[in-house]
Amino acid sequence: MSDRKEFRDLATPEAAHAAIESLDLSPEPETVPLEDARGRVLAERIDAAIDVPGFDRASMDGYAVRARDTFGADEADPAELDLVGSVHAGAAPAVTVAPGTCAEISTGAVMPEGADAVVMVERTDELDAERDDPDAEEDEDEPDRIAIRTAVAPGDHVMSAGADIAAGARALGPGTRLTPREIGLLSALGVDEVPVEGKPRVGIVSTGDELVRPGEALDPSRGEIYDVNSTTIAAGVEEAGGEPVLYPHAGDDYEEMERLLRRAADECDLVLSSGSTSASAVDVIYRVIEERGELLLHGVAVKPGKPMLVGRLDRGGSDAALESDRTGESAYVGLPGYPVSALTIFRTFVAPAIREAAGQPEPATATVEGRMAVGERYGEGRMRLMPVGLLDLNDDDRPLVYPVDKGSGATTSLVEADGVVAVDPDTEYLDRGERVTVQLFSPDVRPPTLLGVGEDDPALNRLLDRLERPRYLPVGSREGLRRLRDGVPDVAVVAGPTDREVETVDLGGWTREWGLVVPAGNPADVTGLGAVVDRDLRFVNRPTDSGLRRSLDDALDALADERSASRSELTEATAGYELTVRAFESPARKVITGDADVGLGLRETAERLDCEFVSLGEQSVVVRAAPERADRDAVAALASALDDPADLLDGLAGYSRNSRNEP
Repeated sequence: MSDRKEFRDLATPEAAHAAIESLDLSPEPETVPLEDARGRVLAERIDAAIDVPGFDRASMDGYAVRARDTFGADEADPAELDLVGSVHAGAAPAVTVAPGTCAEISTGAVMPEGADAVVMVERTDELDAERDDPDAEEDEDEPDRIAIRTAVAPGDHVMSAGADIAAGARALGPGTRLTPREIGLLSALGVDEVPVEGKPRVGIVSTGDELVRPGEALDPSRGEIYDVNSTTIAAGVEEAGGEPVLYPHAGDDYEEMERLLRRAADECDLVLSSGSTSASAVDVIYRVIEERGELLLHGVAVKPGKPMLVGRLDRGGSDAALESDRTGESAYVGLPGYPVSALTIFRTFVAPAIREAAGQPEPATATVEGRMAVGERYGEGRMRLMPVGLLDLNDDDRPLVYPVDKGSGATTSLVEADGVVAVDPDTEYLDRGERVTVQLFSPDVRPPTLLGVGEDDPALNRLLDRLERPRYLPVGSREGLRRLRDGVPDVAVVAGPTDREVETVDLGGWTREWGLVVPAGNPADVTGLGAVVDRDLRFVNRPTDSGLRRSLDDALDALADERSASRSELTEATAGYELTVRAFESPARKVITGDADVGLGLRETAERLDCEFVSLGEQSVVVRAAPERADRDAVAALASALDDPADLLDGLAGYSRNSRNEP
């Protein structure tokens, strides 16, 4: 019997927050160059060491004057002053403004000695006075006198030294987040480096023998999968203000796990692991924490994310400890292994602690109010963090909210969801139209302009590329029509015949050739559907919601009629009829790898992947809109793209154009 650790007394979400808040993640402040300070938080006050500006300067182009010389001047009776020279920004004045004189001056230039005001150039005129020596060569570019057509007071159009900020004044206080505005002020003060709150170093260790780094070769036959959590959580750490440190993968070996965790603890303020926190014999991580630190919590009453660990890891004992001045303990949080669960638990419990340690504020506008697009039943007695998508219909202030739940292991939920709705443990049902609060995954989340569902298709992929921020869920034709009927999406893409009667507006579509995909050269000499039924060939099918599956079943019905048999007899004779794969390319790829002899697919897919193709017919693909959404701008843009196909179908083997409203 295996020694299996069970999640018995699950902690409440409040207890999980309290446990994480008890951990010390705070790093020491550090000094960084000003050019690297954007987004950081000041650790201490900065006072101005100099006046800004450091001199009296002109605040506009014009003439530096003694204000007294302009008193009484106006348009009818201007004051005339001798021009003694000019002063430019960045140069020391070489002139003195004596009574009855003025100097041309540029914006930002140092006020010359004797001048106490500036007259804007628009209120002056250039004059040529009669020279004492009529035989002297005149300089036509330089006037001799300036007519001042307005009076000014001392200080007019002059920024005095220290007027912006004076030496000794408090410039910025601790806790200030440095944006381009603050960096501009510090630059004006001559500051080239600033004391900032340190970024918490967060070590990330993914566990499990099946994980492979992205970019490395993957062996699906061994059950290997790419490591999603390391890069996903690292991005979340950086967004929260921390410094992520990725460590090599740890398998499910106790000694290797201990070595990596101790190294990470010696080098980091917080250690995150994902994977080995579920209650099974191979998950040894909780034993590492119990034996080498302190386990504060194991299991929290949240869905997704029940297998969560919180604790502390003792520092010391690794080679890294000899080179580090870190002592005491490092904080530790064990995240679930499934990507959606891991990210949800991270942003709910861990990211706030990282932001606080980094001195970063909680993100603004991180929640939106919405209304449920469909009813959702729930009754498991623990808090549910339900991944949801948003659709802004622009008809009121509350977007539609719809569940996006493919299971915690589905990585596409990360991009198909915009946030989560926290469902109270006592809530058994969320009604359609009920108001809910959505906690966005990021303040930068922008709902899609159009939500589509239905069949997956190569031409559809091109069509979506022409739209602004669409979201498409490839759930199959039957399920797509069901969701359109229930009022969630704007459009459904339907391939082949369907039994569902749903009121829609047809926007147009295309025709595609479908049939059987076989290896190059057709080694089994497959000539039609009868060969798949009669011979011992391994077949791979599409799910029942797929339009291709419906066309296949109709073809099997026709073949059964020819043979005076039932369709069930033919499907039972087809090896692999019940073996289904999700996407339109998947059967062909099974054929290429040798896992199947025949697959259900499209001519386009077969030719692009260098397979042979046995045609079974043509199938219509129609884009259908919900009647109440047909006038939306995004739906109109989709219809326009269908009306103007351009290169939509160019180069797609077996594709041709449908007319709008073609059945």
